[in-house]
Amino acid sequence: MVGASQAPAAVRAQIPARVCKIPPMNPEEVARLIRAGLPGAQVQVDSADHTHFAARIVAREFAQLRSVARHQLVYRALGALMGREIHALSIEALTPEEAAQGGQ
Repeated sequence: MVGASQAPAAVRAQIPARVCKIPPMNPEEVARLIRAGLPGAQVQVDSADHTHFAARIVAREFAQLRSVARHQLVYRALGALMGREIHALSIEALTPEEAAQGGQ
C-alpha cells in the first residue's frame, strides 16, 4: 500500500492535509511568496489559524486589471499551495493610486 506522502502530486492535492501531514503555512511565508511573484509589491498577510489568510497587496502590476485578473496574479504567485496549505485566501488587491485614495 502506498502512503499519502508517496502518492503523485496530483493525487496528494486531493487528499486532506491531515492525511498528508502538510505543515501549516504562516503569514510571513505567504507574504514572501506573493512578493516573489509580484516584485516590489507591498504585502500584508494575516491569519488566526495558519490555514485561512487575508492579504492586502499593493502592486503596480494591478493597473488596468479587473479584480479577477488581479486575484489570478496572486494565485499564480502561490501556485500549488492554494487549496492545500492555504485553504482560503481573502485578497484586497490595489494599485498604488487606489491605496493612496483609501483602498478603493
